[in-house]
Amino acid sequence: MTDRIELGLKDENAGCACCAVPSNTEASTPTAASSSSEEVLVAGMTCSHCVSSVSDELTAVDGVESVDVDLNAGGISRVTIHSAAPVDPAAVRAAVEEAGYTLATSQA
Repeated sequence: MTDRIELGLKDENAGCACCAVPSNTEASTPTAASSSSEEVLVAGMTCSHCVSSVSDELTAVDGVESVDVDLNAGGISRVTIHSAAPVDPAAVRAAVEEAGYTLATSQA
């Protein structure tokens, strides 16, 4: 039993070592039909579970086709929302808050 397989489950530079995601990982890939995208800043995400929670809530918003997250573990993460038309900002805020996070106003 000398063969070991590296599972890549630990990234000591990201907040949560159990499921850390590199900062350039995309939660999903935008579709070719996307004609609108907007970026929001989200505070408090630390791991891939956080990314999944925010992505799931945002993709449930009417008109959202896909979501990309640039995770900054423990800081302000950039979230790009892809849609065919602009999405209601109140719906975006509500989705982020439903996931348990808050929108930030600037990079920290």
